[in-house]
Amino acid sequence: MEISNTESIPGRRIVEFHGIVTGNTVRAKHIGRDIMAGLKNIVGGELVGYTELLQDSRTEATDRMIEQAASMGANAVVNVRFATSSISQGAAELFAYGTAVRVE
Repeated sequence: MEISNTESIPGRRIVEFHGIVTGNTVRAKHIGRDIMAGLKNIVGGELVGYTELLQDSRTEATDRMIEQAASMGANAVVNVRFATSSISQGAAELFAYGTAVRVE
């Protein structure tokens, strides 16, 4: 499955549109990560625990989007975007979406 954040795949021709595909995940913060993040806020630096959490969330949401595209008969997803939203205190959604297509 080819994935692109542009409207096309360079060197490939879109021959079929299958529609919008999505993937999401909702993750809660971990108390241990919260404590470490609080300490990092005091001294500064990267919040590695949260960086890893977001990377895992992006991967999971993307995998779910790809799975949906494959089930529609697509072999590529173009115009891929990511969005985040707060669901509740301590939980957030990461949402991936794009257009499923067949390319040659």
